Amino acid sequence: MVRCGQERESRASSQYFFILAIVAILVPSIFATEFVVGDDKGWTINFDYQAWAKGKEFHVGDTLVFKYKEGVHKFLKVNGTGFQQCVAPLGIEVLISGNDVITLATLGRKRYICGVAKDCENGNQKLAITVLPQTVSPAPSLVSAAKECVKPIYYGWMMVFLASLPWSWFKVRSIVL
Repeated sequence: MVRCGQERESRASSQYFFILAIVAILVPSIFATEFVVGDDKGWTINFDYQAWAKGKEFHVGDTLVFKYKEGVHKFLKVNGTGFQQCVAPLGIEVLISGNDVITLATLGRKRYICGVAKDCENGNQKLAITVLPQTVSPAPSLVSAAKECVKPIYYGWMMVFLASLPWSWFKVRSIVL
């Protein structure tokens, strides 16, 4: 048997949980930052990408946009050795669109170079960054959310209970010594 207020409480808890689930899905994309690598210079030679990255925080969910003239540069994601030697390992994906967008999906060091001639070696066309965890605080637990939903109901019932007590319970009694 369902008590009068139970159905309303259950519906409110379900709605609250649904809202939390939607927020948990949308918040990371809302707070993601899009970085245009090199800002207005884009992906080009003779630019200090390490200086550009200095002071910036890159987080999981952020995106890097590599803008360059199509056909002039190639964009490659490499490992540490490939970065140091400006050499791409065999079988690596080469991006050449001129507007390549990379979503930072995992934590750790990420390294990118240009794969055209000596652009990486002589033109310093390479970028290394560290990707940090998302900075969004975790959603409250279902238990704490339920406690917050129950508080008004609890206090409401407490007030009804106190109001139903006879006034004689509340009389101040004097103590005679």
